[in-house]
Amino acid sequence: MYRVWPTIAERDCNGTRQSPKDIVTVNILPDANLNSFKFTGYDDETTLYEIENLGYTIQIALDQEKMKVQGGDLPGLLISTQIHFHWGKGSAMPGSEHAVDGKRYPMEIHIVNKAVDVPNLLAALGFFIEATNDTGKPKSWKILTSYLAEIANAGDKVCITKYISMDDLLPGVDRTKYYRYFGSLTTPNCIEGVVLTIFKDPIKVSRDLIDLFSTTVHVNKASSSPLMTNTFRGIQAINRRIVKSQVTGSILSSETNPCFCSCIYFNI
Repeated sequence: MYRVWPTIAERDCNGTRQSPKDIVTVNILPDANLNSFKFTGYDDETTLYEIENLGYTIQIALDQEKMKVQGGDLPGLLISTQIHFHWGKGSAMPGSEHAVDGKRYPMEIHIVNKAVDVPNLLAALGFFIEATNDTGKPKSWKILTSYLAEIANAGDKVCITKYISMDDLLPGVDRTKYYRYFGSLTTPNCIEGVVLTIFKDPIKVSRDLIDLFSTTVHVNKASSSPLMTNTFRGIQAINRRIVKSQVTGSILSSETNPCFCSCIYFNI
């Protein structure tokens, strides 16, 4: 499906500021404005409340009253609305949307945020997922992937009842180190002007848990439909865009839902 998007959405998906891209580190420019983030509600274990099979990705709806992001040269306060995943076909295959110096990871997770004071502005926080040879680790990802069997078919969704926070899903990531560029959504209509933040440190997840994404969920409503694999868009041209990175790191600030099903959906 990803290969034909420029054809089926020619006007919108053939722009000059499309995502994802290969981040070439020798071309990165420093930007002193790329300071640390403040994450509110990311340590709250009740903010991830619903997980759904959309037929082209797995998405988790977030409690928008509690989860917020600011700093990092973003335009004021942003509300975290959802997270979703991109993967290939098992932990041994590339599945991330972005690459760094040509290197891609088995998976990539995006946290989608909408600006409070800037109409229609979206910002995505991207995290690479690196495979390890452990089993069932980290525990947070074992809990998360335990829900995949309950949403095996497109349209299935369940409430998350096991306590898990966003911070739990991002272990070992130094969130003061990241890349920044302006790109787009990666599904039609491929809206441009999205602020992309790609963190340098990967999340380390065991192979058995990564493999569950490509062996458990299906693209249609029937369990006989194809498994959901290769849920990523190919690398797009840079077209003279500049990728920036912070000059120095600083200490992160992080603050510490009942299940209901009113969700806002975007996919980066």
